[in-house]
Amino acid sequence: MIPFNLPSFVGNEMDYISKAIALGQLSGDGQFTKLCSQSIVAQTGAQDALLTHSCTAALEMAAILADIQPGDEVIMPSFTFVSTANAVALRGGIPVFVDIDSESLNLCPEQTRKAITSKTKAIFAVHYASMIAEMDVLAKICVEHGLLLVEDAAQAFGATFKGRKAGSFGDLAAFSFHETKNIVSGEGGALAINRPDLLERAEIIREKGTNRSRFMRGKVDKYTWVDIGSSFLPGELIAAFLYGQLEKTAVVTERRRVIYDRYATALAPLAERGRARLPTPMTDRTGNGHMFYLLMRDRADRDAFIKAMSERGMHTPFHYVPLHSAPAGLRYARAAGPMLVTDAISSTLVRLPLYYSMTNDQQDRVITGIYEILA
Repeated sequence: MIPFNLPSFVGNEMDYISKAIALGQLSGDGQFTKLCSQSIVAQTGAQDALLTHSCTAALEMAAILADIQPGDEVIMPSFTFVSTANAVALRGGIPVFVDIDSESLNLCPEQTRKAITSKTKAIFAVHYASMIAEMDVLAKICVEHGLLLVEDAAQAFGATFKGRKAGSFGDLAAFSFHETKNIVSGEGGALAINRPDLLERAEIIREKGTNRSRFMRGKVDKYTWVDIGSSFLPGELIAAFLYGQLEKTAVVTERRRVIYDRYATALAPLAERGRARLPTPMTDRTGNGHMFYLLMRDRADRDAFIKAMSERGMHTPFHYVPLHSAPAGLRYARAAGPMLVTDAISSTLVRLPLYYSMTNDQQDRVITGIYEILA
């Protein structure tokens, strides 16, 4: 079976785990946590970064830092993972779903502007398939209306938009290092911070609502409970593994882009014949090779394709069930208007196997299977 995803060892992960054990600190904020934070800042251009145990944790921290109160609204796409909306709903806020652009599959800026009300507090922009959203336009909208801008960059570590890296645009940005991502630690994430006035509170929230970080820097003689928060830190073994991966970001990204480009070239004839649509090339942004997808003719065509590929020993899953139509979405959120593009994309999108250790022979098998089914 050719899997959809397969996490890989790419560097010194095991050596660093052994070193972390030898250092004698397994709880968070040890040497490897600090090294990871420094590496994330260096690789993204963010002003600061705090390692978290997941991207979900980073998004929940972002919602607290945005001061989401009951009844506040946060604009986001419906075509995203549930953590984007949960972070807001947990604060009593209302996720407001806006339709996506048909090419980038990210928030449509025009629809975003129309969705703003007097209750809007922030915009959570998702970078789907590592294609960064229209951050220059969204940033301008946020400045005009006094809104916080958060990047849900779970899939976009290392991706660029107009020469800038994901994580450097928003007031805050959340990254994922889940095993399905490019750079992995099993579970793991980070919150990038580009507003210095939010950093100290972010440290407090991450440390269970205490000022422990200030205490560790010698700024106070004891630490205590000063704000709301939770345990958002990863342990040092997770950080050690992650640091081994972060050192190889360039190598991993290059290999994944090669696999991505190989799919694009090999499958172009199918797109030219209208049999399936490929991701739209965008000259102002560069993905990290996180995902290659096909857009089929309709849901029945998509489902038949997935079944036929499975019978050939290849896992090609669909993606999100739109949050605006999910039971919790109907209960906790609202749609700002028709979700025509979102519904069409979610019904027809299928993802192809793509991972660092994928061989050319494996990819050839996938491509051959696609042509057997679709030609």
